[in-house]
This record gives sequence, C-alpha cells and structure tokens, in this order.
Amino acid sequence: MLDKFLEYLELEKRYSPHTITSYRKDLEDFYRFYLKTESSEDISKADKKIIRNFIVELSENNIAKRSINRKLSSLRSFYLFLLKIGDIEVSPVENISSLKFYPEKQIPMSEQEMQKLSDQAFTNVQDILEKCIMEVLYQTGMRKAELCGMTFENVNLSAGEIKIIGKGNKQRIIPVSENLAAVLKSYVQIRNPATEFKSYFFVNRKGKKLTEKFVYVVVNKYLSLVTTKEKRSPHILRHSFATHVLDNGAEISKVKKILGHSSLASTQVYTNANIEQLKKVFNQAHPRASKNDEL
Repeated sequence: MLDKFLEYLELEKRYSPHTITSYRKDLEDFYRFYLKTESSEDISKADKKIIRNFIVELSENNIAKRSINRKLSSLRSFYLFLLKIGDIEVSPVENISSLKFYPEKQIPMSEQEMQKLSDQAFTNVQDILEKCIMEVLYQTGMRKAELCGMTFENVNLSAGEIKIIGKGNKQRIIPVSENLAAVLKSYVQIRNPATEFKSYFFVNRKGKKLTEKFVYVVVNKYLSLVTTKEKRSPHILRHSFATHVLDNGAEISKVKKILGHSSLASTQVYTNANIEQLKKVFNQAHPRASKNDEL
C-alpha cells in the first residue's frame, strides 16, 4: 500500500524525488512503530489512539515539534489516499491537531558579511564551483534542491534568466544579474559532466550531479569564514536574499514570485527581519518626519 501511495505522489501529484523520499521516511518510521506496538504490518487499520501514541514516542525521543508535524502531515496525506481509493472509511488522523511551537528566529547574513564572502579568492576548479553555488543561492534565493536539480537547458545567460522547477513541479523564472551571469560563465568554462549527468547544470569533480549534502557542506564552510552565527545553511542564504532585496526596495509581490512561495504570508516573514531598515524608510518617506527633520 505504501508503494501505491508513493507512486500516486510521483505520477499524479508530480512531487519531486526529494519530497517523495521525505514521505517514504515518515511513513516507514510509523510502519516500524506500528509493527513494534501492534505486531501487525497492516497500518491501514491504525486508529487515533495509535497515532497519538506515535506522537508521544516521538516526543519522548526528543524529536523536534516541526519534524513531528511533518510526519503527521505525511500520515494525513497517506490516509486521505486510502480514503480516496476506498480502503478505509475514516482517517485515524482526522481531528488530530499539529503540535504548537514557536519557530526559532532565523538571523540572516548581513550585507557586509556577504560582501566579505564575495571578496574571497577563488582560483582552482573546485573553488569556482563552490563560489558559483554560493552566489546562485544568495543572488536568486533558490532552494538547495532546486540548485541541485537545475538543468543546463534551463539556464539562459543571454536572456539573463533561469527556469526553475520547484515544489509541486511548479515552474518559475528567476532573473540573473550581470554579476551572477559572469560567475556562471566562469563555471561553464570548467564544467565537465559525465555523460549520464550532462543535462544537469551543476556537477561535482567526478562529473556527477550535486547532492544536497554537498551543497550544505559548501555553504557551511564558506559562511564560517565570515560569521559566528550558528545557522549557516543554504536556507539562511535564501533568507538573506529575501531580506536584502526587500530592504533595498523590492516589491514583496515580485519577491514572492522569485522565491516560489504559494502565499504572500510566507514572504511577509522576511519583512520583519530588519525593523531598523523599515524605521529608516518610514522616517525618510513620511511627511511629518520630513518636516521634523527641517526644524
């Protein structure tokens, strides 16, 4: 039944391989728990009590609330699928609420920190690849999975744009600055993909498609050179991109499109990142503030 559900996600919902892998892991975790506690492999017969017990065990094992909620979301989707094909009549996850939690505040890199990084010397082939990874993530705000999945045919440097296939197989166009285009061109000159990976834009030294783990390691390494902040992940570069372009006057609706957010609420999170910048803009723009400056 699990394989049927994952096939449904791939063929009908057209989810990315990364998303399907996450669903598989979440459901396999529940399957192991069910087998251990119920001595049965038929998770279609699970009830609300078993779902709640699963949540309790995850909590006792110090699994983060965000991760528990993701597993609950995977279970909801799975049992809705079983409802859809008529295997069950009631979902055991129905009316089970996600855990409440307050997300840890993400602190973006400063523009000064990112400039220091840009000033670093990149000379050999590996350096050029890594610089390109850092600049693409920071100058486009794309996700690490999107970077790994970038195809060569979707990078159009003459037009100054990259086509991205994002979450839910949604396509969007990201503009490329002259600065980033120059970085990408320098990488193209040393790019040497193996035959089976030639469709991917980014490849490692062996010519293979980049892994998300590799991208994370690269980002963590370079951000460690310019900051002591604890969070040094690819997502922080996405966060920094959004914060900096909004701070410099970009329209939030346009930033939403570039980031591939489905709702404006997701993008609005970044408008709260730098309240001092917002105060500065207000004081410069408000007529009362202007008159007060003249006194």
